[in-house]
Amino acid sequence: MKALIIGATGATGKDLVKVLLQDHGYTEVVAFVRRSSGLEHPKYSEVITDFDKLEEVSESIKGDVWFSCLGTTLKAAGSKEKQWQIDHDIPAKFAAIAKRNGVSRAVVVSAYGASATSKVFYSKLKGTLDEHIANLGFDQCLIFRPGFLLRKDTDRASERFTAHVLKFVNSLGLIRKFRPLPTSILAEKLAKAPVTFGPGKHVIELDQVFGV
Repeated sequence: MKALIIGATGATGKDLVKVLLQDHGYTEVVAFVRRSSGLEHPKYSEVITDFDKLEEVSESIKGDVWFSCLGTTLKAAGSKEKQWQIDHDIPAKFAAIAKRNGVSRAVVVSAYGASATSKVFYSKLKGTLDEHIANLGFDQCLIFRPGFLLRKDTDRASERFTAHVLKFVNSLGLIRKFRPLPTSILAEKLAKAPVTFGPGKHVIELDQVFGV
């Protein structure tokens, strides 16, 4: 399979690229990035992309499956409007082009609690995107809604603190489904999902992610 990926420079995206390159089921991996990562591999290529002008690279958005790991925080984005543009508008546009170009499978990293009707901004953002992509009619649409993601060597103190608290609570046998999910493990599950699941829409909720 030829895989396309947006969000390849984030924690989950980087891990996913590694997994895809090691998986013999994927013959080609194409990442759409703002600037070159410097990564070299016989199966890997990059398309330098202005994500505000996706139509300019539309001829490159062709393959068998596309993965969306794109996302940012409100703090990093600077405003809700900018976060909506990055987390919703860009993946939505990419999805539309991919569908138009005959890409048949979509694998999307969403978030726990995502719902288009939510009153929580982030949950509404992710839920709205999920619905949009699902309604485009891909032969296979896989939406993952993980909880707290554990990034390797994270430099965010809040993430380290939350991870320690969750691990402690989990060790007591409490709220097991909320245990931290390493991005490396999520990446493995994303990569094998197109083969694991059949046609149609599948939403993999928080308590199902570990069992995929």
